[in-house]
Amino acid sequence: MRSFKEIKHDYRFTDEDQKRLASLHSLMEEHAEEIMSTLNLWFIGTKGAAEFFTEATLKTHVFMTQKMWFSELFSGAYDNRFYEKLIKIGSAHVRRSVDVHYMQRSGNIIRNACIGILSRADKPIEQIATDIISVGKIIDISMNVIVSAYIEEEMRIFSPVYKVKSALISFSERFSQAANFMLIFALIGLTIGVGWLFIRDVAHIFSGDIAQGIISALGSMLLLWLMIELMSTEINHLKGGKFHISVIVGVALVTMIRETMIATLRQEKPESVYSLISAIFVIGFVYWIVAKTEDRSK
Repeated sequence: MRSFKEIKHDYRFTDEDQKRLASLHSLMEEHAEEIMSTLNLWFIGTKGAAEFFTEATLKTHVFMTQKMWFSELFSGAYDNRFYEKLIKIGSAHVRRSVDVHYMQRSGNIIRNACIGILSRADKPIEQIATDIISVGKIIDISMNVIVSAYIEEEMRIFSPVYKVKSALISFSERFSQAANFMLIFALIGLTIGVGWLFIRDVAHIFSGDIAQGIISALGSMLLLWLMIELMSTEINHLKGGKFHISVIVGVALVTMIRETMIATLRQEKPESVYSLISAIFVIGFVYWIVAKTEDRSK
């Protein structure tokens, strides 16, 4: 199944759409009962409803879950947790043997009801049009994920080959997540260590060795800044963002700058300092190319 970021990109779902939907939350909450009643009346009138509502408490649970899902459409938060909830909805419909047609028709009913409400709003026609487009996008995205999850769950249940493939993918994803968490903890430990190194270098300033203390502290400060950038990049990656290679190149660049500062302070041979400066220029050029390429791909 495709990543949520890729799905949103295919639908051209932007930050403006996200903000626009969040601004519609109060309006849609006012009409939530009306929209859900329309949906539920339609479903109860279908021949599949009698087969589905075999338990007395199931009807109440389903209607409440539908209302929660509708409210989350206008929450303004469309992250991996939202994505996982949609996947669970699709999987649950397979386990309950609900035909995928009912889900698609439900999305259509909700879309039409929302369009009716938005068209009556006291807003300029251009703003109403953009609101309708944003609502259409999030409903289409939700249906896309739910139906895809439905199909995958159905294949997993009835196809032995897909069961093995699904188990392998699930194991790989869990292993990847565990490795990412280990990396985060390692970065936290290294950041604490670099922070201690920075404090120790600053202490040299007050102990009388001002020149060495200032240069060492500057080098440690660069490393500390770099560790913070690495942690921010990894956290963004865990949230589904793209990993930036420029940060890795930046590690090498900052390390070489620090080594050059220390070599100058120790008054090492000019040849060693010149080689370090040359390495800084080369790595800096590589960093510039990588950063420029990443900016173009945004």
